[in-house]
Amino acid sequence: MGILSFIGFTLLVAIVSYVATRKTNEHTSDGYFLGGRSLTAPVIAGSLLLTNLSTEQIVGLNGDAYRDGILVMAWETLAAIAMVITAVYLLPRYLKGGISTIPTFLERRFDKVTKALTSGLFLTGYAVVLLPMVLFTGSKAISGMFNIPELLGVDEWVAVWICVWSIGIIGSIYAIFGGLKAVAVSDTINAVGLLIGGLLIPVFGLIAISDDGSIFNGISKLTTEHPEKFNAIGASESSIPFATIFTGMMLVQLFYWGSNQQIIQRALGAKNLAEGQKGLTIAAFFKILGPIIVVLPGIIAYHKYGSGLNTSDVYPKLVADVLPDVWIGFFAAVLFGAILSSFNSALNSCVTLYGIDIYKQFINKEADEKTVVKKGKRFGVILAFFAMIIAPFLVFADSIFGYLQTVNGAYSVPILTVVIIGFITKRVPAIAAKVGVIFAFSIYVVYIILANGLQLIDLHMLHMQAITCVLTIIIMLVIGKLKPRAEDYVQVYTEQVNVTPWKYVKVVGAVLCVIVISTYFIFS
Repeated sequence: MGILSFIGFTLLVAIVSYVATRKTNEHTSDGYFLGGRSLTAPVIAGSLLLTNLSTEQIVGLNGDAYRDGILVMAWETLAAIAMVITAVYLLPRYLKGGISTIPTFLERRFDKVTKALTSGLFLTGYAVVLLPMVLFTGSKAISGMFNIPELLGVDEWVAVWICVWSIGIIGSIYAIFGGLKAVAVSDTINAVGLLIGGLLIPVFGLIAISDDGSIFNGISKLTTEHPEKFNAIGASESSIPFATIFTGMMLVQLFYWGSNQQIIQRALGAKNLAEGQKGLTIAAFFKILGPIIVVLPGIIAYHKYGSGLNTSDVYPKLVADVLPDVWIGFFAAVLFGAILSSFNSALNSCVTLYGIDIYKQFINKEADEKTVVKKGKRFGVILAFFAMIIAPFLVFADSIFGYLQTVNGAYSVPILTVVIIGFITKRVPAIAAKVGVIFAFSIYVVYIILANGLQLIDLHMLHMQAITCVLTIIIMLVIGKLKPRAEDYVQVYTEQVNVTPWKYVKVVGAVLCVIVISTYFIFS
């Protein structure tokens, strides 16, 4: 029954996505890469949320909450502030320039070499880190939920290969042959399902630990018996020390929501600025509610099981124990949708980056839009096969989640830094951007080697990312002072979309920021 409901819901999403996108002209760059610049606020919000929320985050953050308590909510709640900044400050500038990719903006602000460097960093990060990781973690989750080894009579290694290739092929069909709009529509449907399924876990969990079968009694038991788990400031030795909120945490959030191609591409596909801003603020509101799904179950598990579990086992065990059998297939389907979303979103972004920033720019400058899309799709097929081949071998890696989160800083810090300088200055030259990217990448790689490889320094990765960002900004500003551009950079309005802002964006954004800050006063 669980498998049938799983297959049924998955097919429903595919059919609806096909019907919703069959009239989109996907032979043009805007049509394929940006959904014809036709995405509305609900679609943008749903796609943003599901692209962000996947098994790594649901399982990982609940495991961290089991160990550290509510302070790990920073990964969710602070995202809302970053999304408000993106909606108010960054998105108007992106849409004014009519850009399809972040490196395109950097080319206009600096030069083609800067564009090539940042595109290369994006593609390397996605191909080597993100795509294989999503496939591997997703395959482990699906294999575990349906007990694939026993079901098919194979060992765990073979089951991982089967699940990796199943997820990879289905995700590739969405991302490569459907374009952004197919990805975004399927994300929106799955986001609704994930919201429902995700909320069911804490509801049934609270009922399970209560004395009288009520949610409120369950909450009362948690807060009275484990008050330390509801301290949002937490201890310095925790996985997210409170001080990191004022250093690298906000930088990570700004990169992820404001300049990460995989994420911002949804907002770049907005039919106009107002719809993009509405989509971002709607998503920001749900990110504030995110801890209910990705933090509270971990604390419930701590009360229910004590402190003896491995953090990666916490969420699956709680789901298996408290979720009624009738819901298992549905919840597995929406989790599969979340896994699929992370994979196809990253792959679609890689196709976009290659087609527009690499092929069109450096391989065939005379290529028409149909050729650019075709070559981008071909690159996507190759990249998908590459990821599917290497993903199963991650089974031999130790502590992969923490390590990969650290490695991501190698490309996020350089890109965010040059984007910041590109927006806030007018005279910093292209040479400063190139030096900045190379410097930030190099110093952070040295940190990874010293801290994680040789274990010679003990410095939290978020603190190091902040230090790297500040040093890089200083270097770029000094170069800009010594060798400024001959003329101020002025962004040209391409008139591809209406950039009239949503009149309530600042008010709604301010309210969201106040709510986020208030949570730290409430849980302290």
